[in-house]
Amino acid sequence: MPEVVIGILVIVVLVVVAGLVYIGLRDDRKRDPLQERLAQFGERELPESLEEIELSLSFRDRVLIPALRRLADVTVKFTPEKQIQETRKQLELAGMAGSLEPTTFFALRIVATIGLGLGAFVLFFVLSPNRDPNALIYTVGGALLGYFLPVLWIRSKISKRQDGILKNLPDALDLLTICVEAGLGFDQAMGKVYEKWDNDLAIGFGRVLREIQLGKTRRDALRDMSDRMGVPDVTSFVAAVIQADQLGVSMTKILRVQADQMRVKRRQRAQERAHQAPVKMMIPMVLLIFPSLWIVLLGPAVIFLLESGVLGTI
Repeated sequence: MPEVVIGILVIVVLVVVAGLVYIGLRDDRKRDPLQERLAQFGERELPESLEEIELSLSFRDRVLIPALRRLADVTVKFTPEKQIQETRKQLELAGMAGSLEPTTFFALRIVATIGLGLGAFVLFFVLSPNRDPNALIYTVGGALLGYFLPVLWIRSKISKRQDGILKNLPDALDLLTICVEAGLGFDQAMGKVYEKWDNDLAIGFGRVLREIQLGKTRRDALRDMSDRMGVPDVTSFVAAVIQADQLGVSMTKILRVQADQMRVKRRQRAQERAHQAPVKMMIPMVLLIFPSLWIVLLGPAVIFLLESGVLGTI
């Protein structure tokens, strides 16, 4: 009977974990939910009551997502404000500030910890016929894995986003230089980059333009963009543009110098990775390729020596 209760609890926790993962990973994909709801009711007759509108929603939108959001709101009451700010910063660096809230992320970590911990407990204590003496260690390890796995996922997203920004920055600076030399202003040149490409750097330029239109100064908007990206090359580019704007230096010269420097840095990073390749190739070669070669080359000779009895006489 206790095993059945534990199994039911594990199933419930896993369902909650799956729901939180779904909410955390889903993004709006540039869709407006209000417009979608209006489009759904645009071609049909007006509903008679608010209850009809609520019942027309799916079970996920009506019950599951609000319940999980309430659970996320409860976790924020027991989380320090400094840790929430750090998590919000990490989500901004990962480019997920609009799709995942810090409270939801903390709820995801807590539920993942409980879920993987209970899963390891059931696997090594309940379902195991011969209890492993290290079962308690495995259970604690599963809980720790559930606690740190979302953090590792966020860090991998940050690394991937920053690598993409570094890769696209020289090309973006070349386009900025061409547009400014053609007579466009710096803001209009950033608009051209935003219109031409669909990557994290172009989206950052588009956000800078929207913030400037809302009344923020160009200096503050560019600094906020560099803080959201956390890329040293972007920070140096923003500092050069702000300094040129303050001192009245030609923007064309600054952009030309920055574009040349970024191309040199990209070439140097490529050369560095090329020099690291032989060292990284040594691990699979020593562990996988060399043993296979030894087996293929010396295997027949060893078999021949065993059959002839030469090894037995040594």
